[in-house]
Amino acid sequence: MESTSHRSVGRPSEQIQSRERLIISARELFTVMAYNKVSTRLIARRAGVNIAMIRYYFGSKAGLFEAMLRETLHPLKQQMNKLLAKSNQKNLVDLMRVYYKEMIKVPQFPKLLAQVMSMPPGEIQRDLMEEVMQDLSQPIRELLSSRLVNQGVIRPDMDPYLCRMSYISLMVFPFLIPASMLSIYKFELTDDFLERLIEHNIRLMEGGFLVPEGANISV
Repeated sequence: MESTSHRSVGRPSEQIQSRERLIISARELFTVMAYNKVSTRLIARRAGVNIAMIRYYFGSKAGLFEAMLRETLHPLKQQMNKLLAKSNQKNLVDLMRVYYKEMIKVPQFPKLLAQVMSMPPGEIQRDLMEEVMQDLSQPIRELLSSRLVNQGVIRPDMDPYLCRMSYISLMVFPFLIPASMLSIYKFELTDDFLERLIEHNIRLMEGGFLVPEGANISV
């Protein structure tokens, strides 16, 4: 009886580990290889998991690709929900902070997003990526609008539509710089550098379009 109990308890954990390994391996491969060059067999072999588990968990390579995108971006989705629930400067800045924290783990991922979104519509990875990004970007499009002006987060004399571009640029650009340019300008994307950069960006935004915390600016 005891051994049966141990097996029943252990099985879900083993399944979760297999699923996580497939997600991790898919991310490692898709960020450095073209979609059509990454086979399910290669992903499974890298993960050390039976190839049948891809169909079991995700249905297909496309399903795995989509799951990989969604799970990589999940921490951003969670922070976005906080920002939706309470639209203040802290949650807006923390969204950028979470993005830096997560992308430093997978610095090739933002380049994958940019490359795939540059593909013609109809390509399977472009269509999957667009669906995932629509889910993620819709809230920020709504938030970086008159709502944050009315909440006293964005200065009333600033165009929230253009603030959206400034904010996204500050958040995304460091990870899109080619490695050769990073080398030329002596930048190194480390935890310490990104922590300094986020604080620098906060000061830039407060000097530009954000209402400084504690300030009383009438709308």
